[in-house]
Amino acid sequence: MQQDFAEAKALALLAWLAGQEDILPVFMGATGVSEEDLRKRAGEPEFLASVLDFLLIDDAFVLQGAEATGIAAQDFAMIRAALPGGALPNWT
Repeated sequence: MQQDFAEAKALALLAWLAGQEDILPVFMGATGVSEEDLRKRAGEPEFLASVLDFLLIDDAFVLQGAEATGIAAQDFAMIRAALPGGALPNWT
């Protein structure tokens, strides 16, 4: 997956997350970001990677985000992998 495509999908997921009154405060608390940070950093690939990292910690978040955005749940991991820091480690 191309990084620019992954960024567009991650931005759509961030937009969805921003509208979730029950999940957004959990994200903000876990990451320490403020509302201003959300607005300022929304286009940064590293920040978008943190959004995917957060969503991927809970299957319910993935399923809700997938349903709301039309992004296939199985694509979340591929989107994350295409963003900075998402490469799988090579253990050999």
